[in-house]
Amino acid sequence: MHELAITESVLEIALRHGRAAGAARITDLHLVIGELSSVVDESVQFYWDIVSEGSAAAGATLHFRRVPAQLVCRACGHSYSPRQALPCPACGSEDIRVATGEEFYLEAIDVASKEADAVALSETP
Repeated sequence: MHELAITESVLEIALRHGRAAGAARITDLHLVIGELSSVVDESVQFYWDIVSEGSAAAGATLHFRRVPAQLVCRACGHSYSPRQALPCPACGSEDIRVATGEEFYLEAIDVASKEADAVALSETP
């Protein structure tokens, strides 16, 4: 259920930046989500279709890029995937940190300018 609040925040950010850029509408959003985050792509998409309705972002395509989890051993510096083992496979230490995999951010927003929309409208038969 937290995806609803996350999706509303993404919409607010996208609309704010779209207005600042003078965009007529938002066409695409590129989201980066870490493998260890609890964000579910399908839930974000479901809520997006609801919360963006009637806004300049309605109909925008969401692109999801998943970042694999990577752990780093603080004892020896070895970097590894958590699928191998939770203790460090190189030295056995359990003093590890998550290097990647917890991300969640809006990486890019694609917009259509007012001029582009005007040209597209004038070219339709």
